[in-house]
Amino acid sequence: MTKLLVTGALGHIGSRFVRQLEPAVFEAVSLLDNLSTQRYGSLFDLPTGTGFRFFEEDVCTANLDDYLDGVDVVVHLAAITDAESSVSIPEATERTNFGGTERVARACARSGSRLIFLSTTSVYGPQGGMVDEGSGPDVLRPQSPYAESKLRAERLLQEIGETQGLRFVICRFGTIFGTSPGMRFHTAINKFVWQACTGKPLTIWRTAVDQMRPYLDLGDAVAALNFILREQLFDGQVYNVLTLNATIGQIVGTISSYLPDVAVEYVDSPIMNQLSYEVSNRRFMELGFEFKGDLDCGIRETVQLLAGLGAMEELSS
Repeated sequence: MTKLLVTGALGHIGSRFVRQLEPAVFEAVSLLDNLSTQRYGSLFDLPTGTGFRFFEEDVCTANLDDYLDGVDVVVHLAAITDAESSVSIPEATERTNFGGTERVARACARSGSRLIFLSTTSVYGPQGGMVDEGSGPDVLRPQSPYAESKLRAERLLQEIGETQGLRFVICRFGTIFGTSPGMRFHTAINKFVWQACTGKPLTIWRTAVDQMRPYLDLGDAVAALNFILREQLFDGQVYNVLTLNATIGQIVGTISSYLPDVAVEYVDSPIMNQLSYEVSNRRFMELGFEFKGDLDCGIRETVQLLAGLGAMEELSS
């Protein structure tokens, strides 16, 4: 039995993760979130049998040594995750994603807690081809303050691991899709489904339709975190965690199979995060993890969640 701390626990990933923790593993789970997005509903109907405690705190200001006292593992999810919006708030993004991570990592080093850090496949930025964790610095070309802050945080963890003995693992998650109590709709697939279900045209970056990008089913994301905890995978390595690579055209086609009247509006983006590339998940799979997510199923579940909004016909079973 161990004690777990989850930062950003009420968010899109955290709110589902804390509901699907593997049973009988944790005797106490502390949930830390600053409630900046007011997702109070993520705290409703938490599963019984686990000692959940919620703390309204910000990783940038909290006394983390108090919260990490006796904690075995920290799952660090707290972050500003909207890549496009981060262009207009670079200082806040750096403060939260880099500065907040530094505070968490150094507190973990002091307490002896192990750390799971969520980075992003947006740290890659080539003009095509397959990339993996061993790709050189020329491939690591983040195109937004969000991705830049995550890459800087990765390098900081590696430094703290070498100098202070921090035990950690870095997961470069693909763009999340799928449902959760605290889900948001600012990333590609969920955003498109929201627009389609509310009768709005899909706003697609003009150059992105045929470009390949990595995506991660939320069920796979949660399973990956549980896998790391179960296997005690704190080896200081970087792992790409993604369900599939897909184009925007493929995503729109899948949405159209459920909402045939969907319209598309092409827009310009202030960032070039839409560069085409595929990401390999082989390193993580070679550990024994199996990705089971499915683009069609993930989109279907999200459409069904929003079915009452009136822009769609009843789905057949």
